[in-house]
Amino acid sequence: MIVLGIETSCDETGVALYDSEKGLLSDCLYSQVEIHAKFGGVIPELASRDHVRKILPLIEEVVSSARIAQSDIGGIAYTAGPGLVGALLVGASLGRALGMALNVPTLGVHHMEGHLLAPMLEPEPPAFPFIALLVSGGHTQLVRVDEIGCYKVLGESLDDAAGEAFDKVGKMLGLEYPGGPNVAREALKGDPKRFCFPRPMTNRPGLDFSFSGLKTHTRTTIKEIENDKGSLSAKDVADVARAFEEAVVQTLLLKCKRALQQTGMKRLVIAGGVSANLRLRELLQTEMCDAGQRVFYAQLRYCTDNGAMIAYAGCQRLMAGQSDDLVINARPRWSLESLKPLARAGLQG
Repeated sequence: MIVLGIETSCDETGVALYDSEKGLLSDCLYSQVEIHAKFGGVIPELASRDHVRKILPLIEEVVSSARIAQSDIGGIAYTAGPGLVGALLVGASLGRALGMALNVPTLGVHHMEGHLLAPMLEPEPPAFPFIALLVSGGHTQLVRVDEIGCYKVLGESLDDAAGEAFDKVGKMLGLEYPGGPNVAREALKGDPKRFCFPRPMTNRPGLDFSFSGLKTHTRTTIKEIENDKGSLSAKDVADVARAFEEAVVQTLLLKCKRALQQTGMKRLVIAGGVSANLRLRELLQTEMCDAGQRVFYAQLRYCTDNGAMIAYAGCQRLMAGQSDDLVINARPRWSLESLKPLARAGLQG
C-alpha cells in the first residue's frame, strides 16, 4: 500500500510517500522559518496561508520524485492534531478532498504518534515494547509503548516543554529565531565550569518535568551579568547557553534512566525536535551503553516535523483497516492515551 502523508501542524509543510513493501519512496519539507523570524515566533494566520501556497506543489514534487502516478496512491494520512487549528485544517481539508477524488481511504494522524514512530523508518528500528521520550517545542513526555496505539504516559511537563524553554532562552540571549537550535550552537562554545544551573524536579520522585524555574534562573543570571557589565559579551552568551543546555539534558537523562529502571525495559526511543540535540544524544548514548541498554533515534531530518513520519504512522493504521468518515476533525489538543490500538498486530511495513 502506498500512502501519501501530509504534515501541517505548525510552521513546516511536510509531504511524503511511504510504501508498505518498499519503505519511504520520497519526501520533501518546506520550512517557514524566514517568514516568522521577523516576528520572533510563529504567527498562526501566516502559517496557515503559507501551507495553502506550498502544499500542492510539494505533493506534485513527491509524486514525481517517486515516479508513480497519483492513481497508485492507496491511502492518505494527514496530521489531525495536536497543533495550530488553522494549519491543521489546511492539511486535513486537502487530505480529505484528495481522498475523495482518488476514492481512497483517509486518516487523521496524531502528530506525536508520528514523532514516536519516526525511528521505525531507520534500517534497525526498535522492537516493542520500549520507553519513548517525546521532546519538542510543544511536548515533553515519557511514554510506555507496548505496541502501536498502546501508550501510557508516565510523566510530562507541568509547564513549558523543553523545546519551548530552549526557544525562550534563545530570545533572552538575543539569538535569532528559532532560538532552540541557536542556543545549542552557542553552547558548543561555552565554558561548562562557569555556571551550574539547577536540574529541576530531579530531587523528588516521579517522572514529571518542569522547566519554568530553570527559565527564571537563566533570566536572573542574564540580568546579573547585564547589571555588572552593562551587556552580554559573546562569551557570556555561550557560557549561559552551555549551562542551560546542560541542565536540560541532564534532567532529561535522569528521568529517562528512572523510567527504564521503574519499568525494567532496556530500549529507549528519543523523538521530537529536541532529540536532534547533539549533547543529549551524546549523554544518552554513553549512559545507555554503560547500563546495557539501547537508545534509538530517527535521523536528524526526521526529528523535526515532517511528512515521512505521518505517512508511516498512517500506513500502519490504514493497513489495519482504520479510516475516518467524511467529518474533518482538527484537534489542537489530543491525548496520546486516547488512540486506538491497531486492529491487527505486527504491522510495521
